[in-house]
Amino acid sequence: MAQGEVNVNNLNLGQGNFPGVERKALFIGVGETNVGAVLAINSQSDLKVLLGAADSVLKTNVIAARDNGGDNWEAFVAPIAANGDWKAALDLALDTVKPELVAVCVPAIAAAELTAAHTKAELVRTQRADRVIVLIATPGIDADTQTWAQYLAAQTAIQNGVSAYRVAAVPQLHGNDLGVLVGRLCNRAVSIADTPMRVATGPLLGLGDTPIDKDGQQLSSATLKALDAARLSVCQTYSGYPGTYWGDCNLLDEPGGDFQVIEHLRVIDKAARAVRVLAIKRVGDRRLNNSSISLASNKTYFMRPLREMSRSTVFGGEQFPGEIQSPADDSITIVWPSFNEVEVYIKVQPYNCPKKITVNLSLDLSSVTA
Repeated sequence: MAQGEVNVNNLNLGQGNFPGVERKALFIGVGETNVGAVLAINSQSDLKVLLGAADSVLKTNVIAARDNGGDNWEAFVAPIAANGDWKAALDLALDTVKPELVAVCVPAIAAAELTAAHTKAELVRTQRADRVIVLIATPGIDADTQTWAQYLAAQTAIQNGVSAYRVAAVPQLHGNDLGVLVGRLCNRAVSIADTPMRVATGPLLGLGDTPIDKDGQQLSSATLKALDAARLSVCQTYSGYPGTYWGDCNLLDEPGGDFQVIEHLRVIDKAARAVRVLAIKRVGDRRLNNSSISLASNKTYFMRPLREMSRSTVFGGEQFPGEIQSPADDSITIVWPSFNEVEVYIKVQPYNCPKKITVNLSLDLSSVTA
């Protein structure tokens, strides 16, 4: 014999939104106010109150980021003492905030400091499962002692031999270049898959005065091009075209690496954050098994972040592409190397991007009569 029984369970299928850290930057630098604190700021924040009335490298770069960040800009700031360690400040900040970008306003003066920055970023990834990209300042020119040739040699030496795909080095040529770049990367008018080189985003705003060397020579496009070739991230201009723009945000990846520019790393990091959440939800869940039905179902399951990132919009007859191309059937491969271990291979494909455009013109004289 038996009695009637009804059970009603709420099933959590993991269909909610993924936590978003993209376009959020953490600024770390020497400050005079709120040292040791982690401040949340936005376009309406009173920086004189939060960061002190006096000018500082930290405050100057935060202002530049705000000016270039567009609508709904937000960031975090961690002021440190003059002898403070930015890596310790980063650890403290990550206990409460989750940034995508870490802007270090303490200039790196040697290759070892760039390597240390990459080591720190990798430790953050392995110990905290947080993926950050470190954009670290390098010194601007000393107009009292350096020529542009000497400055170029010194800057080239800073990055020489460094393999650090999670680090970008930004010379403070105008005093606030780092902040300008970070603001441009955090601007919500463009995708994280867009290069900061994108001219349609508009010119740089609030860039500091054009620097000169000890001989009174202004910064030239030739020097900027040489700095870019040395894997440093700098601004640029176009002859006969108004405004100052940015070049690539170069990462210090090894030659031939996949992550030599920041937009490639940003999209793969975004996909990785989401896929990790999905993978955790499948631990110990027999819905993921080696049957053909399960493999097909879980390909669709793990493909969800790619589908969301690939959504494009058509407006006014023009297509605005998603962050990546739409996933194909072979974008996901699931392999079982042992009874209890599964490996998922995911292919993320970015769109082509025109960074060098050559236009060829010719005359059509076929209809011209003598």
